[in-house]
Amino acid sequence: MSASPAALQPPRLTVASLVRDGQGRMLFVEEEIEGRLVLNQPAGRLERGESLVAAAERETLEETGWEIAVEALVGVYQWRDARRHTVRFAFAARPRRHHPGRRLDAAIRRVLWLDDAAFRSHPVPPRSPLVARCLEDFLAGHRLPLEAVLRDLPGGGR
Repeated sequence: MSASPAALQPPRLTVASLVRDGQGRMLFVEEEIEGRLVLNQPAGRLERGESLVAAAERETLEETGWEIAVEALVGVYQWRDARRHTVRFAFAARPRRHHPGRRLDAAIRRVLWLDDAAFRSHPVPPRSPLVARCLEDFLAGHRLPLEAVLRDLPGGGR
């Protein structure tokens, strides 16, 4: 028996932003991934030399045109399917400033503000089970201080 492609690849390290506006709505994107439309929080991969918080801020701006202020860590999530293994750092954030004319990532089809009921009844499916689980934990008040995410320790190596 051969190993699945997900078992052969290192996990993809990703970040996601859970951004709530003053009306209790959450920021989502509809994105086209592998030829299908899916719903997701603003999310993406960590780039070389970037802190987790900076990655969450950058991905949110690139996908939605919103500058955010990251306030807390909601949780760290691990998910596997037959093709990939993902580790997601989900952050609670608040919106700071919108750049409506900003060009968004090519995969983004729409930026949406949805309350919990609108998310659950949305006709476009979530990208993965991580989307709903991160939202549930955010709405349940799960928060860790940003100090829980160690960043940029000096020295590198051993």
